[in-house]
Amino acid sequence: MKKIGFIGMYDKIDLILNVAKILTVMHKRVIVVDSTLIQKAKYVVPVINPTVTYITNFEDIDVAIGFDNELGIKEYLGISQREDLPYDVMLIDADNAKALEQFDMKNDAKNYFVTAFDLYSLKRGLEILAQLKTPMELTKILYTKEVLKEENDYLNFLSLGYKIVWSEYRIYFPIENGDWSVIAENQRVAKIKFKRLSAQYKDNLIYIVSEILNDTSENQIRRAVKIIERGV
Repeated sequence: MKKIGFIGMYDKIDLILNVAKILTVMHKRVIVVDSTLIQKAKYVVPVINPTVTYITNFEDIDVAIGFDNELGIKEYLGISQREDLPYDVMLIDADNAKALEQFDMKNDAKNYFVTAFDLYSLKRGLEILAQLKTPMELTKILYTKEVLKEENDYLNFLSLGYKIVWSEYRIYFPIENGDWSVIAENQRVAKIKFKRLSAQYKDNLIYIVSEILNDTSENQIRRAVKIIERGV
């Protein structure tokens, strides 16, 4: 099972669910773990009888809420500690240092740092990484109005002295091109739909999935996106 971390204080659960949707269309068994303190998935993923900890299925994605570690998920599913979880990919939403430790995210296949450029997102996000004792490689997912070298330089400056190895490649999501209104509508109708998302947003999803499934061609991923766009 591949574990993929999405770390930071910026809102990222919808991004993670969209990535998960592509993976499920590609016949991967996926669990999304919301290990954040605010547990936004509790509010955007429909469930009939929410409890303190639970796993619900949403569009063929298992979504786990309220769990501190993988052992708790295994106990919930009724499998032994020695058994592997029955998933191909685990996507983890993390906004605290404890989650990095409990889910052993430092040894994950891939980790992303997700932020915008307001100081709260930047500084609180980096606080999560301040407690790293060994280097962690991270790819930046940056939400911004414009792609500015100065913003990336500022993030690099703030993270000086941290045990972070930044990937050379950066993923930019524009914040004012209409994608958020589409995502908000998807939340209201409790569906994951791609039809009205911008081409750049979908291209970024395709890139992230290609990094997760590094043995899969981009054309195969694009076909999966087309299926979601058609609502099939």
